[in-house]
Amino acid sequence: MEPMVPVDTAATPVNEAPRSPAQDPVAVRQLPAVPAPESVIARAEPVAITPLEAVGVDQQADDPAAIEPAVVADEQVRPAPVPSVQPPPAALTLGDPLTPALPEPAPIQSRAVPPLPDPFAPTPPPLPDETSTAVGAAQAVPAGVGASGAVQRQEPQYTGHLVTLDFQNADLRAVLRTFSEISGLNMVIDPTVEGSVDVALRDVPWDQALDIILRANKLGYSVDGTVVRIVPLTVLAEEEDQRRDLAEKQALAGELQVMTQTLSYARAIDLAQLLTRTILSPRGSAEVDERTNTLILNDLPDMLEKARGLIGTLDRPEPQVEIEARIVQTTRDFARAIGVQWGVNGRMSQELGNTSGLVFPNSGSVSGRTDASQGPPGDRASAFEQTGTAVGLGVEAATTAIGVALGSVNGAFNLDVALSALERSGNGRVLSTPRVSTQNNVQAEVTQGIQIPIQTVANNTVTVTFKDAALTLRVTPQITSANTVIMQITLENASPDFTRQINGIPPIDTQRANTQVQVDDGATTVIGGIFISREQQVTDRTPLLHRIPLLGWLFKREDVRDESRELLIFITPRILK
Repeated sequence: MEPMVPVDTAATPVNEAPRSPAQDPVAVRQLPAVPAPESVIARAEPVAITPLEAVGVDQQADDPAAIEPAVVADEQVRPAPVPSVQPPPAALTLGDPLTPALPEPAPIQSRAVPPLPDPFAPTPPPLPDETSTAVGAAQAVPAGVGASGAVQRQEPQYTGHLVTLDFQNADLRAVLRTFSEISGLNMVIDPTVEGSVDVALRDVPWDQALDIILRANKLGYSVDGTVVRIVPLTVLAEEEDQRRDLAEKQALAGELQVMTQTLSYARAIDLAQLLTRTILSPRGSAEVDERTNTLILNDLPDMLEKARGLIGTLDRPEPQVEIEARIVQTTRDFARAIGVQWGVNGRMSQELGNTSGLVFPNSGSVSGRTDASQGPPGDRASAFEQTGTAVGLGVEAATTAIGVALGSVNGAFNLDVALSALERSGNGRVLSTPRVSTQNNVQAEVTQGIQIPIQTVANNTVTVTFKDAALTLRVTPQITSANTVIMQITLENASPDFTRQINGIPPIDTQRANTQVQVDDGATTVIGGIFISREQQVTDRTPLLHRIPLLGWLFKREDVRDESRELLIFITPRILK
């Protein structure tokens, strides 16, 4: 192992011999042990010794082993091992005044560093050999830095050779100059960059180390040719804002021109608002001549060309859609009823000679008391043959009826029975087909029906209002690129029911559907349906008597009703081409 010599921290040219320890002794500290070759050459630099791989050394020393210098002055670099020499590990100690000086190293022949690649590229290209030449080190630009110099938190890919750094309260500007020597980059440090650095990094790529130090001190960089300029991020942001403001002012500094465009399909007043928000510059303006539907634009020539292209895209005919709706209403009614009425009239009187022979009761009468009377029809029936209804279970509005009247010779007792029956069935079908045509994204409405007057009296004032009872179709179609139609539909079918009117005002039977559907061109779909089924069975009877076997049906009335209603709404859109 060759003895070590102290290294002066003052600026010394690269090819100048190192000074004697007695001339400028410096205080040094013990660095960790690193593997070193047989011959170690130490040169005093302002901050650090330039590694050979950073400047591209082609010439070797007279020693058989390749000469690999070590970085000193508050930092340590582990040099690449030489395949032909396997030196034992040893501790590198700086500042020993008793160590003899090494002979002067062989002259170093350097290559010129090629221009830097564009630092604004997302990821620098990988190098064939990262530690072989200074060209590879110079091409390794710190990853993760964007076009404005700000650090982007993406997945960086570092390609620099490995270095080991140990700085404690070191000047930031001096540390950045160290990276200039390590990488071979031409570096300009902004005068506002200041601060100190405390890092301890071992075997990390030099560009990653530089990226970490820049981010820790809120610094960025920009590249001008082959020169890297390191400045605070705030300075880069201000410069970017100034460049943007200057570009905007230059863009708005042109001469204004006037363009007129007569529209065929679009409304000029609507398109003027759209152009003002999207295309026109702050100096531009848009006016409208509603009489001729002409758009008048005043702006820079570039903006007018963009506006012309947008107008050509928007001013085109809209396709039309025909929407046909079919409302199908079906009803089914069935009713059956059967009933009986019993009338009875009997009396005891001296006139008939059938008194009881008692003082009380001597005479009397019995008859039905349901506030109804019945008896043989026509003028042939006498007053005594009319009987009061005792069991009134007849069918109302019966279509079939039969009666039997029985009486005594003297008319003392009369009996009348009437059987009535009804059976009814009916089927109904109502088809309503409203149809309307409209343009794309334009609402259309069609209505057919009547208005019902409703009279109200308040404070001796008569007010008449009208209520619509009509069939209404309201739809807004939207044609898609897939040749389908999206429709917002409101369909209402309201009809008056005069059979249940109150004070001359009928109730309104209403069916309504409000929905949004997507249907293929020419296809039919069901947008809604209602099915109502009502079954009713009613039995009226006379207590006790309806339980008589075989004859019980003579004392009860049965009413059976079955009603069903069904509503289906179909919709069919057709694109008119």
